[in-house]
Amino acid sequence: MESDFKEYPKKCFPTDFWGQVKRTVNGQPVSESQIALIVDAIRQALHLQPDDRLLDLACGNGALSHHFFGECSEFLGVDFSDVLINVARRNFEQPGRKFVLDDVGRYIVRELEPERFTKVLCYGSFSYFPEMTARRVLTQLCTAFLNVERVFIGNLPDLRLHQAFFTDGRDHARELKDPESKIGIWRSEQEFQALAADCGWSASIQRMPQAFYAAHYRYDVLLTRVA
Repeated sequence: MESDFKEYPKKCFPTDFWGQVKRTVNGQPVSESQIALIVDAIRQALHLQPDDRLLDLACGNGALSHHFFGECSEFLGVDFSDVLINVARRNFEQPGRKFVLDDVGRYIVRELEPERFTKVLCYGSFSYFPEMTARRVLTQLCTAFLNVERVFIGNLPDLRLHQAFFTDGRDHARELKDPESKIGIWRSEQEFQALAADCGWSASIQRMPQAFYAAHYRYDVLLTRVA
């Protein structure tokens, strides 16, 4: 999967932002109406306020991130792909809205001022984190990023619905728990809720409208602190 996010974007046009991050259907970038559904879901979940400081983990090229620049006081995006971070810096970076090249699993324990952030976004990437990294990220967000109130993790593949995606009749069982596979790790809603609870979070499962191109096999999660 590393080549998908470090090498594949080089093959795309410089302004093919959705193609670069493979937000596509049958190889074609999704429509702006589909992106609007994603943006609306994130807005409703995070409840961004003017004084919020937003952290976007595995932010890619910033094409999604920049939709929220006007709704927070500070933004930081982190991604391990130098190609995508360069696109983000070239097209979207501005004062108070920065992009950093780093592996999320490494960044999450090295951030020097974790208390500054109040909201966190991770869209379309969490399933590619190895299990140990996934737990490290969620645990660190809970224990070190003490002012984070809400974490939105979007576009997670639902294990229960994997056959709605794999329609070729073949056995894909070996791919379902492999973070290096094309979709990454598939988890049921219950699995993700248990993972979140282990790391100190309460997880609320959310579903996109049926008009969303991946609604038939993906879900979103909103994490809030356990009362």
